[in-house]
Amino acid sequence: MHAISDPVEAVRVRSAGPVLGVGIAVLDLVNEVAVYPAEDDEVRALALRRVRGGNVTNSLAVLSRLGHGCRWVGTLGDDPAADLILADLAGHGIEVRDAVRVPGGTTPTSSILLSRAGGSRTIVHFRDLPELSADDFGRVSLDGLAWVHFEGRNPQETARMIRRVREEAPDVPISVELEKRRPGVEALLTGPQVLLASRAFARAGGFEDAGDFLEDLLVCSDARLGVVAWGAQGAAFLARGGHVQRVPAYAPTPVVDTLGAGDVFNAGVIHGLLQGLPAAEALAQAVKLAGLKCGHRGVVMGPESPPTYD
Repeated sequence: MHAISDPVEAVRVRSAGPVLGVGIAVLDLVNEVAVYPAEDDEVRALALRRVRGGNVTNSLAVLSRLGHGCRWVGTLGDDPAADLILADLAGHGIEVRDAVRVPGGTTPTSSILLSRAGGSRTIVHFRDLPELSADDFGRVSLDGLAWVHFEGRNPQETARMIRRVREEAPDVPISVELEKRRPGVEALLTGPQVLLASRAFARAGGFEDAGDFLEDLLVCSDARLGVVAWGAQGAAFLARGGHVQRVPAYAPTPVVDTLGAGDVFNAGVIHGLLQGLPAAEALAQAVKLAGLKCGHRGVVMGPESPPTYD
């Protein structure tokens, strides 16, 4: 089999199959407050939610909601928090048989302050659990997949996982989320066809313009498509051989909850490409989906019907 270099063409010619997401799952403790407190303040929370979080699992929940079969692989402890997470994923129709339970391990937890005044969030993350290893991933079946999406963490091991997909399932498109500048993250730039970066990742590399960042990203990688979400300024993308294009933000009124907006955006991009849309249309959908999410509490916007873009 030959490798397909164009991610849009790749998904056009493939039959339907599940999206495999590789990353962490987290127990989120979300405290909603009227306004963000000053240091040393003592304030009363207006609401408390205990929910499943994690970048890839959030994206999979949205993709499942949009009609895609989904599978998740990552590590969890053997504590009650892990049971809650697995039950939530199963409730979203996400296959979890590949999850690795770590005996004696503690499931990662994020303590989150969500300001009702502006919808912004501050996160304190606790993790004392081994990351998924390439050996763990080696036991995961790649048969029949439509897409594989990785969180850009644990770079050396994740790079080995990417190489395995390229060697054993060369026609399956791969995307990688670049959220933070982790040591060795450059190892993740070879292999994926689609790179999904955050504004924080770009700025940590010294870039204040989305276009400059994307041009540098494609020089440093072999990806066919680079995407960066840029907050209130929307998003931008660059296809290899093309020029930078920008998509304006979709701003809900009011902004209620920005937690997980980037994960929703990434799901929207993958969804659009799996539909066979041109990159510009896929990003337009993704930006609006993320904007709709910011006007709603939580990541998935209710069971009644899928989100619409009209």
